[in-house]
Amino acid sequence: MFKATNGKVTPGMVLRVFADVLMVQCSLLIALSLTWFCHVLLGEAKADKALSQQFWVMIGHYADAAWPLTIICVAVFYLNGFYTYGRFYQGRYKALIVFQAVCQSYLIFGFVQYGFLGGAAVLPRTALILSWGISLILIIGSRLWLQIWKRIADPERDRVLSAQRGQGKNVLVIGGAGYIGSALLPKLLASGYHVRLLDLLLYDTEPIEPVLGHPNLEVLQGDFRHVGKIVEVMQGIDSVVHLGAIVGDPACELDKELTTEVNLSATRMVAEVAKLCGVERFIFASTCSVYGACDEVLDECSNTRPVSHYGNTKLAAERVLRQMADVRFAPTILRFSTIYGLSGRTRFDLVVNLLSAKAKIDGQITVMGGNQWRPFVHVDDAALSIATVLGAPRELVGDEIFNVGSDEQNYTIRQVGELVHEHVPGAELMIDEKDTDRRNYRVSFAKIRNVLNFKPQWTLEKGIEQVLEAIARGDIVDYRDAKYSNVKFLSGEGTERLSRSTWAHEMLKEITTSS
Repeated sequence: MFKATNGKVTPGMVLRVFADVLMVQCSLLIALSLTWFCHVLLGEAKADKALSQQFWVMIGHYADAAWPLTIICVAVFYLNGFYTYGRFYQGRYKALIVFQAVCQSYLIFGFVQYGFLGGAAVLPRTALILSWGISLILIIGSRLWLQIWKRIADPERDRVLSAQRGQGKNVLVIGGAGYIGSALLPKLLASGYHVRLLDLLLYDTEPIEPVLGHPNLEVLQGDFRHVGKIVEVMQGIDSVVHLGAIVGDPACELDKELTTEVNLSATRMVAEVAKLCGVERFIFASTCSVYGACDEVLDECSNTRPVSHYGNTKLAAERVLRQMADVRFAPTILRFSTIYGLSGRTRFDLVVNLLSAKAKIDGQITVMGGNQWRPFVHVDDAALSIATVLGAPRELVGDEIFNVGSDEQNYTIRQVGELVHEHVPGAELMIDEKDTDRRNYRVSFAKIRNVLNFKPQWTLEKGIEQVLEAIARGDIVDYRDAKYSNVKFLSGEGTERLSRSTWAHEMLKEITTSS
């Protein structure tokens, strides 16, 4: 089961509750009206006075029964998942669940009325049965009309997508409402791509607000672990950009099993579906964290020794994708440097953004350790690298790994702190030698520069200035807000333990052992 709302009351949930209330009320009114007309037609209320009295009796029945029946229905519907995971049910199974819930609601109401109240004329039996039947028709019909509409509309949509497919312009971006995705979408749309976005929308649509009305953008809310959803969204697609993941060492440590499922199991499933659907390009977002700790300058052929669960799951996913590669399906793996800068969904759990915000707001720059090397890249340049790969000849990027960044942006954490201090000289720079982060790597970016002529447009200094200016303008009020941090957000919302894939854990064990 999927519980996409994570316990939160969403506008969609409120709308569905309102619609159900309206349908139950309408069913009861129609049932009572039909009952009244039957009395008239059968001659049980011949006199005008009797007719009028019978009408007001029916109105009284409605007033007595409407809200008790509605409350029971909404409660039973909620317990059956109508407003949470139930919308993921499909076809006959959805109809069966709705039928069961409506029947349960009316049985409970009938039991209360005729069992506890002794049949005290809250609602005539004929009206109760009619209301039950009408509710079934309305509620089941309302939940199946989308599928009926899709059967009508999808052939036309697929025809349009098929016509575009030969141009290679149909892109599925999984996890496209996140940090990198919100920077990527404007670039793809500006380049003439038709973009289909699949995302859980944990942060709602705010990160992609500027492009929401674009005619070439489809926004679909859904979980990419759901194979049925992936099969659906993969239709007519030329290229897949897979950004969906639990990202960052602290966030991945919250629930390692869930991280393994999301970062590894689901990635394999998505790639398998893409391969079966004949997708031409598959771009996977990995990380330079797979290098772990090493004093040498590392390139794409260097040994990988991840020291975190995040790095292990990303490396395992890389290996799975490369094992799947053949003449027709050749994924491209992008190992991103540590990202900084602002996008639609900015993060302040990353070192450059965090130190810049702390310097500006708290007047302190706390550097942990300081001697560890890291490569850096602006989020806008990370998005640019994806767009560059999509536009490059397939023979150049198929079944290839590219480090994403620039040689000039290899810095120690201490150097980052000093750069921030230069921009905010009034802040106090403090070095804490005790550091538990074992990652330490300098990376070569010669391959992406020489093969794809990729050159980042941003420097670390410009990125620091961008963050400081956003804070000065008031765009960032509280960098500590959970929405700016993966680990804080996941901790606050809670991570549900779902069914796990034993295959994923075996693969991960192999990666960990060999590393």
